[in-house]
Amino acid sequence: MHYRGREEYESLVDQGIVVYAGAVINKVDSADTDQVERVRRNIETHAPNAEIVLAESAVLVENPAQIRGKRVLVVEDGPTLTHGEMSYGAGIIAARMHGAATIIEPVPYATGTIKETYDRYPNVRSVLPAMGYSREQIHDLELTINNADCDLVLFATPIDLPKLLFINKPTLRVRYEYRDHDSPTLEEILLSRLKELERRP
Repeated sequence: MHYRGREEYESLVDQGIVVYAGAVINKVDSADTDQVERVRRNIETHAPNAEIVLAESAVLVENPAQIRGKRVLVVEDGPTLTHGEMSYGAGIIAARMHGAATIIEPVPYATGTIKETYDRYPNVRSVLPAMGYSREQIHDLELTINNADCDLVLFATPIDLPKLLFINKPTLRVRYEYRDHDSPTLEEILLSRLKELERRP
């Protein structure tokens, strides 16, 4: 993420000065309004002086037209779902947004460590969780994907998994991009706090 005014505070960062800017409530474009308000109330209770920034995690897909009408298998970042107690992430959002005909349930095709993950975390059954990158985990993930009956695989993981796997079907990468939702923006708060630091004796 690049801000136009970063040259104004890079010298402070070089000196090891960390600037506390407030609190960011992210993914307000996909979260329920009551969830956002609950987070806001918690911030106001525990950090009443924090300035709050509302942000979006825009879902980006290369060639999104390829999704329309397809039966898709969605691979999501496993720890985000299991430890974050979420049932889906950017991949499911992208599939729905761009008109996938069906989102394939991967459970019938699961093998090895993937099957163990479903047994332990039943909330992630609508997606294929990438839990790690050991040789065994990569093998089980690859086998599960290649066994799945689908037209397209959406990878919504931080690492570019198609570079590590041998996949027998077309793939697309899904990414998040940070965007300010409204004012104050993260840049505005950062620059304001840095100017306050510069005025201190």
